[in-house]
Amino acid sequence: MDRVRLQAITWERLGDTLAERLLDLKPADGGPWPKVAFDGAPAARPGDLAARVADALRVRGRTSLVVGTEGFLRPASLRFEYGRQDVEAYYGSWFDTGALWREVFGPLEPDGTGRVLPDLWDPATDRATRSPYVQLPPGGPLLLHGPLLLHHWFPFDLTVHVQLSPGALRRRTPEGEQWTLPAFARYDTETDPAATADVVVRADDPRHPAWNG
Repeated sequence: MDRVRLQAITWERLGDTLAERLLDLKPADGGPWPKVAFDGAPAARPGDLAARVADALRVRGRTSLVVGTEGFLRPASLRFEYGRQDVEAYYGSWFDTGALWREVFGPLEPDGTGRVLPDLWDPATDRATRSPYVQLPPGGPLLLHGPLLLHHWFPFDLTVHVQLSPGALRRRTPEGEQWTLPAFARYDTETDPAATADVVVRADDPRHPAWNG
């Protein structure tokens, strides 16, 4: 986990720096919508960084769309088919990747409409959210955040991994979610997000992040 050389930075400066980078980011597929991953365990709060970058982009006159994978969970009957704490299911089948392809990535293909569904399923009510579609203008980045993102082969143009050491991840994960820790250990072994992500942010101390920029 320490193979990447990191330097100290503030969250505010990190958000600004990433926003500046996104202003000039050209999608690999030649389309008008850059697609960015903010990957990390829930305890690492990658969604907070995505929101900070969206705010920094808005100040610079650029619209973006923040989407969390928690809005694309499968229904409880499918997630908990093998029990509520099945690590294998959490690792491979809790999230509706088909819906993400259809409702988020599909509309952002070069010939797409840019009309994205920001969420599909509410895990609290276990019902469809019925959220309205959002029109993302050309040049507006998709900022997708969630855990285990980099082993799904989504077509990201920039990947940001918010990293916690095993000890920090264990300390900051609520007791009721400790059963998920083996999934993140497996993710580190099989996907190695700290080595494969374009940007790595170490967040062991939530007040003093460091990154490889």
